[in-house]
Amino acid sequence: MLKLLAAGATALVVTLSQPAFAQAPSTMGPASLSPQNLADLTDARVAIVKAVLQLTSDQEKYWPAVADAIRVRAQNRNARIARIAETVGKMSNESTSDILRDRDPIAFLDRRADALAQRSQDLKKLADAWRPLYATLSAEQKQRLASLTLFALHQMGNAVEH
Repeated sequence: MLKLLAAGATALVVTLSQPAFAQAPSTMGPASLSPQNLADLTDARVAIVKAVLQLTSDQEKYWPAVADAIRVRAQNRNARIARIAETVGKMSNESTSDILRDRDPIAFLDRRADALAQRSQDLKKLADAWRPLYATLSAEQKQRLASLTLFALHQMGNAVEH
């Protein structure tokens, strides 16, 4: 079990780390990756979770719904990031005083509310997809999933700091 967890953790680090270290930090992130690269990254993450769980044949029937929910959530997240990058790109040609003068706080609140509503829907669908599978997991599988989750959260925290 320890070897499997170590392999999964290593694969997760590779998938969460920056895709090309030679590039400048300003060009890094999901907004700079192609849609196919983002889909491949999501597929790798899905495969890691599935490999760490070591599903039984009875549990396999629940996995497609979980994988689909993960992929839909990732697609929606990538679309939000692309919209933000587009907005920031448009503002990069403006001076700070122009940006502050022309800002519309109500439009910002509307956009933020829409984004949060979409995230809420995605998380609810993910929870609904996980529920039947999680109910069938053994204590060991739940422990591996919890360890992987904690590791991923730690790695994301480190990425945010950088």
